[in-house]
Amino acid sequence: TKGDTMCYYGSKSGQEPKTLEPGIYGLSNSLLETPWKKLVLGKKLFTDAIKQSNELSPENLVQELITVLNNEEFQMPATDIEEQGQDFIRPILKEISALFVRTSSYGTRTNTVILVDAKGHVNFTERTMLSPDANQWKVSSFQFELEI
Repeated sequence: TKGDTMCYYGSKSGQEPKTLEPGIYGLSNSLLETPWKKLVLGKKLFTDAIKQSNELSPENLVQELITVLNNEEFQMPATDIEEQGQDFIRPILKEISALFVRTSSYGTRTNTVILVDAKGHVNFTERTMLSPDANQWKVSSFQFELEI
């Protein structure tokens, strides 16, 4: 609503919370807007989905955004990710270069999409992986109104 602000605070930056201007930002396992290839791809796919949002029902927009979050295209080379994680990352570097990470010991386990319309209606959808081996997911959805 008018006058609201959004802020970002990262524990690794050593900086005070930063007020964000309206726009699209990317966040992965690093600081806000770290220009990893997977983050750049994720922002592009997200922006593309948002551009078509007026033609989609809320349910279809949620599914489109879940598709973005589950993109498994490897974004190699990923030297910046490798530098951050050093020895821990090297064995799984290819896998963690994707938006959706799937390895036997590390990976994405939850996707959350929160839609808020101009009237304050909220659609909250979360998918949580129950079993990585069987690719089983539990989906929880909630709708409610914000007091504006």
